[in-house]
Amino acid sequence: MKNKYVQVQTTVGSEEEAFLYASSLIKMNFAACVHYYPIKSIYRWKGQIEKSDEFILLIKAPLKNSNKIIEYLKLEHSYEIPEILVLDFNGGSKEYLDWIDEETKQK
Repeated sequence: MKNKYVQVQTTVGSEEEAFLYASSLIKMNFAACVHYYPIKSIYRWKGQIEKSDEFILLIKAPLKNSNKIIEYLKLEHSYEIPEILVLDFNGGSKEYLDWIDEETKQK
């Protein structure tokens, strides 16, 4: 049986973009919490090794909202092929999971 909570992970090229996506996902009640912070990335893109300063977003949400989050990120993201990963929670404190439910209720 699948867990009912997920963490969606993506990376973006600027803090402004990270803040925009994080605040939008919270305002739309798609996510209860988004952590974002700077990272350094190295990856292969179109046959070349690239290095970038990026921001990673860790989006906590109910599983039922994961497709909404994916579609939002695909529509708004500035990258040609953005990283969008959905990771199931293996558990957590009941209080925290209850809080996710409460904060993502559609109003």
